[in-house]
Amino acid sequence: MQIDRYHPLRQLFGHLVWRHFFADLQLCDPRVATYVSALLTDFTHTDNLYRIRDAQGQRLDDVGEMLIESNPLLEASSFDRERQVRKHIGDYTLFMTGIFPENVADARRRRQLRMDAFVDYVKAGKESYAIVSSFDQFEYRDEAPLFRQLSENFELAVYGLNLVRQDLERLRGERYCRLQATLDSESMA
Repeated sequence: MQIDRYHPLRQLFGHLVWRHFFADLQLCDPRVATYVSALLTDFTHTDNLYRIRDAQGQRLDDVGEMLIESNPLLEASSFDRERQVRKHIGDYTLFMTGIFPENVADARRRRQLRMDAFVDYVKAGKESYAIVSSFDQFEYRDEAPLFRQLSENFELAVYGLNLVRQDLERLRGERYCRLQATLDSESMA
C-alpha cells in the first residue's frame, strides 16, 4: 500500500526527519533522510510493517524468525530473498527502536516464548543493513552506499527517530489540547 507523495503525512514525516537528521544530528545525507522519512510513511500501514511471510504464507512479526527466514542456508530460497528479508529486518528494527522503543524493551522484560526476546534489535539492524549493502552489483549497485550509511549510523538514526517521535507526541498533545478547549467552549455555550 502506497501513500501519495503529496500526502500531508509524507510531508510531515519528511520535514521532521530532515530537520532532526540535518540540524540536530549532523547526519547530512539526503539519501538517508529521504529513505527514513519514506520508511515512516510506508510503515503507517501495518501490512507494510509485517510484509515478510514464511514459506507457508504466515506473517512474520518476530525478528528472530525473520533472521532464520533470511538465512540462505536455512529458509531463504535465494540471495535475493536474503537481501529482501535483511532489508526488512533493518527497516523494522530501525522503526521499532526509534519510534516504539518501549515495545522492544517490554518484549525483553516479558521474556515471552519468542526468539524476538533474545535478539538485540540494534545489532540485528546494523548487521542486516551491512549485509544489504554488500549486494553491490548489478541492480543493487546504486543502493549499496545508502545501506552502508544506515548500517554505520544506525544508532544515530535511531536517536533521530526518537526525536521525531517526541515531536509527534508534542503535536498530538497540542492537537488534543486544542480539541479539548474547543469542546469545553462549546459545552459552555
